[in-house]
Amino acid sequence: MPPVATDQRKPISMILREVGQQETVAVGEVVDLFGRRAFGALMFVFAIPNLLPLPPGSSTLLGAPLLLLSPQVALGVSTLWLPRAIDARTMAGSSLERIFGRLLPWVERIEKVSRPRMTFLFGPVGDRVIGVICSLLSFVLILPIPLGNLLPALTIGVLGFSLFQRDGVFAIVGYVLAAVSGAVLFVAADLVIDGVRHLVNWFGAA
Repeated sequence: MPPVATDQRKPISMILREVGQQETVAVGEVVDLFGRRAFGALMFVFAIPNLLPLPPGSSTLLGAPLLLLSPQVALGVSTLWLPRAIDARTMAGSSLERIFGRLLPWVERIEKVSRPRMTFLFGPVGDRVIGVICSLLSFVLILPIPLGNLLPALTIGVLGFSLFQRDGVFAIVGYVLAAVSGAVLFVAADLVIDGVRHLVNWFGAA
């Protein structure tokens, strides 16, 4: 099958569907297909599958690439860099189609209402803010916390989508989700620390 043609105007869903029809595709080829919008697209691609019921440890594997992508956005890097081993790694198109098949109909619905707007939220400062937030949440995503990866994954996915589309409305939704994620993580960490403290006191009194 011939390679998918690069088109900077193509939506994420269309590119992923076309990639899914390939026998094999290298990670570097996928990056080239998304072009200058690769950062946001790949942040979305690696974050959103975490919302699906996946085998244990999947969030760690999917979160690792985000630890490479998000800091580059935070640093204002203009051209995506990936280690040669990752750039040359090939994937079966059928595997991608199987992973994203359940999500793409929803993505297509969202794309119909999304468009470039409130673009003042992006640029040298706005993009870096998104990169910083996603970098912090990527660290959370790779931790083996039961159900603890859902909000961070959704937040990264929404912010990555907003970066790809240059859609300020989705960026604001992402910022709200980031605030909620931070609050939930703070409360969860406080409960864990409090529980450990009570457990230590109980053993000390025994």
